[in-house]
Amino acid sequence: MNRVVAADAAGLRRAAELLRQESVCAFPTETVYGLGAHAFSARAVAEVYRLKHRPSWNPLIVHVATTAEAEALAHEWPPAARLLAERFWPGPLSLVVERAHHLPANGGPPTIAIRVPAHPVALALLRECGLPLAAPSANRSESISPTTAEHVIRSLPDVPLVLDGGACRLGIESTVVDVTVSPPRLLRPGALSLRAIRDVVGALQLPGSAEAAPEVRSPGLAHRHYAPRARLRLVDDPAALAEGSDPGTVGILTHLPAAAEGAHVELLSADPLEYGADLYAALHRLDDAGVATILAQHPPHGDDWLAIRDRLTRASAQ
Repeated sequence: MNRVVAADAAGLRRAAELLRQESVCAFPTETVYGLGAHAFSARAVAEVYRLKHRPSWNPLIVHVATTAEAEALAHEWPPAARLLAERFWPGPLSLVVERAHHLPANGGPPTIAIRVPAHPVALALLRECGLPLAAPSANRSESISPTTAEHVIRSLPDVPLVLDGGACRLGIESTVVDVTVSPPRLLRPGALSLRAIRDVVGALQLPGSAEAAPEVRSPGLAHRHYAPRARLRLVDDPAALAEGSDPGTVGILTHLPAAAEGAHVELLSADPLEYGADLYAALHRLDDAGVATILAQHPPHGDDWLAIRDRLTRASAQ
């Protein structure tokens, strides 16, 4: 039976049945493809960790279809959560709130990360199965996040089912904000810009600007993450470093046309949103080309590029 299916009514029914049976399935969101499982089934969540080879300390984001469902999972819904949810949900923002006391903690932190995705397939699946879905990126832990159904199958060949919703529009994970503190704290930069968040809540604590929380409250914080098979190096002048190398073994990732020289070049947009939308797909293409090393141009400074810098820095970690 084909494991990659169209996200039509029949595909949604098949996926929802798997989820109700405490199995898993992959589905598209506007950010990346997620590996979905009943968020409060120990059996289902264990299967997510097993398939991904994900470390047990790394938490999951729970996806729900409405803000009301999100509030039902929280012990309290702070004013910052209300303002941000009203402005950005459905969308690429995950909010960390205090976990409702009736929910199983399973040894995790007293908080829960929640979001309402904007992708129509994700919302349709949430409505069809009637479950809150934990849905980390549908790839092996530490590797490049998937933005197409084909990426999912390559990284997780044993996944039972993938709903094919085409390429993800934003191509980079959600922004994660902890609203249990005041001012709110950015835990993971992502597809939603800091400027947009500050326009709603004002001050925002950045990573390193305050004492860290005593437990990990967000995914995506591992030292090495989002990494291609090839060794990725962040450099100032990739074209110069590539000179004299075997052109078949070196790939270049850049946003500057002047640096786009070589056999395997990914020239991405100088607009951070467009760059982020194609970043993972570009890394997949370079891996597919068989290069041994990817020379990635340092992205510009500034808040608009924070998520890009975060992903490339973690992808280049050894």
